[in-house]
Amino acid sequence: MTGVIWFVQWVHYPLLAKVPVDRAVETAIDHQRRTGQVLAIPMAVEGFTTLGLLIIRPESVHIFWPWFGAVLLAVALGSTVFVSVPLHAKMATNPTTDVGRRLVVTNWPRTIAWSLRAVACSVMILQVLRS
Repeated sequence: MTGVIWFVQWVHYPLLAKVPVDRAVETAIDHQRRTGQVLAIPMAVEGFTTLGLLIIRPESVHIFWPWFGAVLLAVALGSTVFVSVPLHAKMATNPTTDVGRRLVVTNWPRTIAWSLRAVACSVMILQVLRS
């Protein structure tokens, strides 16, 4: 998910910000459909593996890391549900030139959360490999 979010932050959302208002509704609807198709399974896997690590943590993994990862996942998903989804809905129903710019700016919490989550997951993998 970290690679996906950086692609979205640096490429995808800046391009969405340049979509002419007269094409924004069509683009937003297509974007939501396609994004949902691509990300539904990886996000479900993230959720289930996070729960799995909280329930059945390998002994070599310090308890901090699964919980830190879970908090970061909550930040990323909360930002998605409460900030990004409403902005995408606005783009699909009442687009303005400001919506695309706001998507880029408000996506930073998700980008940072997913990036830190990648670090947390890497630490857990190293802890397992070194045990």
